[in-house]
Amino acid sequence: MSNQPTSKKIGLFLGPILFIIVQFLPFDIISNHADTVIATAMWMVCWWITETVSISVTALLPLLLFPLFKVMPIEIVGANYGSPIIFLFFGGFVLALALEKVNLHKRIALSIIKKTGTTPNKVVLGFMIATGFMSMWISNTACTVFMLPIAMSVIQLLIDDADGYTKNDQNFAISVMLGIAFAANAGGIATVIGTPPNSILIGLLENEYHIEISFFKWMLIGLPFSVLLITIIYFILVKCFFPNTGLKFNASKEVIDLELKKLGKISSKEKQVLIVFCVVVFLWIFRSLINTLIPNLDLSDTMISLFGALALFVIPFNLKKGDFILQWNDTQKLAWGILILFGGGLALANGMSTSGIVDIITAIISSSNISILLTASLLIILMLFMTELMSNVALTAVLAPVVAGIAMGLNIPILYLLIPVTIASSCAFMLPMATPPNAIVFASGYIKVGHMARVGIFINIISAALLILMFQFVIGLVF
Repeated sequence: MSNQPTSKKIGLFLGPILFIIVQFLPFDIISNHADTVIATAMWMVCWWITETVSISVTALLPLLLFPLFKVMPIEIVGANYGSPIIFLFFGGFVLALALEKVNLHKRIALSIIKKTGTTPNKVVLGFMIATGFMSMWISNTACTVFMLPIAMSVIQLLIDDADGYTKNDQNFAISVMLGIAFAANAGGIATVIGTPPNSILIGLLENEYHIEISFFKWMLIGLPFSVLLITIIYFILVKCFFPNTGLKFNASKEVIDLELKKLGKISSKEKQVLIVFCVVVFLWIFRSLINTLIPNLDLSDTMISLFGALALFVIPFNLKKGDFILQWNDTQKLAWGILILFGGGLALANGMSTSGIVDIITAIISSSNISILLTASLLIILMLFMTELMSNVALTAVLAPVVAGIAMGLNIPILYLLIPVTIASSCAFMLPMATPPNAIVFASGYIKVGHMARVGIFINIISAALLILMFQFVIGLVF
């Protein structure tokens, strides 16, 4: 612990101390069970904010504390960690593993960049489109990690040219780096599996309110918002904050061609993964239509996800050699901790619901004369700026059940409020520590905190405005 920041040392003890204080007060704040849930939530939030221990380890606390203090039996708490939504994301993670293992993600990204062109602004656009598209399907951290060295190779060409590293060169470098990070953040909004907060919301809706949002229906909201936001970010970067007027170079095409040449011709394994990927996405998008045509099939997004995962493990590439696309040891790279984190979020939401906390929030909001639009706006802004300082998954896990209670208190469909507030948790553009993509590009050395904060606060405000407009005019058309 000697090298740990002071905040982590304080957090390690403050979390359980807060739990003990609330749990063993001589009076009930709400009720015995509700107080235990509040105490557990305070412990979890404390550890999540300070990151004293892994956020996934923190997510295991309900599994211990809820049964121990009789909030609910362990088998009911444990069911949250094995919810169907967890397996939806397990399948998504396995699909992402396969894309990364055979380098198909890199081939797709490079091909997109190559097609957009090689003028400076088009290069920035190419990196953003490629990163945004890939982050719909695989971890935004992984997207940023494999995009970064390609982008740095292109920037290095400008540094090494005859005029050295000019102001235009610097603007281009900052645009590319911020473009990659921001597109990685925004791209994940487009799909159910694109970013963890989406999964927390989908799980909460299915577990607590028996509301199902299909993969396709989420894309009706998420994809246009993601595309619009990435487009706005692009113009803000290259036209407003970091214009690179007069900058010309064609050598970037050589870098892209060289990277594609390193990959060689598309391999048989890549083709197999591409087929499985396309089949899974097709089934996700057209699931409702398929179920209508074949009524007894009752296909779910989780079943499709598991079908894709199993296919990657069981379709033989070379049966004689026992060579399959994925082997079980490949799952060492799978984000198991995120799956536990989902479970912890669902367990906490379940505790809030069964102990009556959500009902109390609903009753308080119902009895007050609050403007619906103002409440929605404040919640969106609160989530958006809090996610700059705290894990968006943890934040969604804590706030989503509360927001559901507020929506019921306002007598509006809970989806109308929950969807924009959840999307807001993925709109973190101001600080390097807000998201892994922000931190990764900041570590490149081409960006200062001031660059990111100056552009980021502007994009945060635009994101909040777009989400408020979504709440007011768009959500009702889809849901």
